[in-house]
Amino acid sequence: MEFDEISVASYMRTDIDTVGPDAWVTDVVDRLKAGAQYTGLPVVDEEDHLLGFVGAIDLLEVYGDIHVREVMTRELIVVRPEMSVKDAARVIFRTGHQFLPVVDEDDHLLGIFSNGDAVRSQIERTTPSKVESTRELLERTHDIDIDVSEREVTVSELLPTQRSVYADELEGRKYELENGLAEPLIVIDYGYETLLVDGHHRALAAKRAGIDRMHAHVLAVPRDEVAELGLREMARRGGLESLDDVEIDDYVQHPLIRKTDPDAHGAE
Repeated sequence: MEFDEISVASYMRTDIDTVGPDAWVTDVVDRLKAGAQYTGLPVVDEEDHLLGFVGAIDLLEVYGDIHVREVMTRELIVVRPEMSVKDAARVIFRTGHQFLPVVDEDDHLLGIFSNGDAVRSQIERTTPSKVESTRELLERTHDIDIDVSEREVTVSELLPTQRSVYADELEGRKYELENGLAEPLIVIDYGYETLLVDGHHRALAAKRAGIDRMHAHVLAVPRDEVAELGLREMARRGGLESLDDVEIDDYVQHPLIRKTDPDAHGAE
């Protein structure tokens, strides 16, 4: 699918906290302090019609018992679910907003599309090519047809095929997980085992964060047709039976990361 064809509906967040127009601003302040997803809350009526937005900036120097309707921003820039991600990203860039409400033709709030969602859509575009190349390699090697599906897999049950990961990259993957930017794993369903092919840093970061379910592209390799799977033998030779066996290298910096040498040019 071309980027121009990917819709906002495919990447918008639908589990959105909202507030009613008759709520007290003190309640909104408490909810923002508790860690709201965004820097404010959409204001909706009982039928989820979008009425406005109340953000932290609207609450500056607001004191006393005041209803949300008295301070909320009423004129909002919104997008439709069928709009392309590319066009929605352009709107975000040109207006300077970090996120936009997504509404239907009757102004019902359907979700929120953020700049993070736009980035996530770009990251995940690289995955289909990885999946296809992995499938083609397995099919050529074992002369079989392989089915590909998408589903959630249990992180703690993954069998790694990579001996070590970089500690500094784990931090980046942690950020991606916390902000919904991590692309899916690529795994092989090999009978009673699930081999992790791509996404070792993501899986280790999820394990550290206590996340035990992740979205994955799953390539099904029938164990009765492929008795000797090369990746399984690689894991066996490396003594890899669970993610706990993957070494986290704290001493070697990731090869893509470069730092300047403060002493290289005689700086004092």
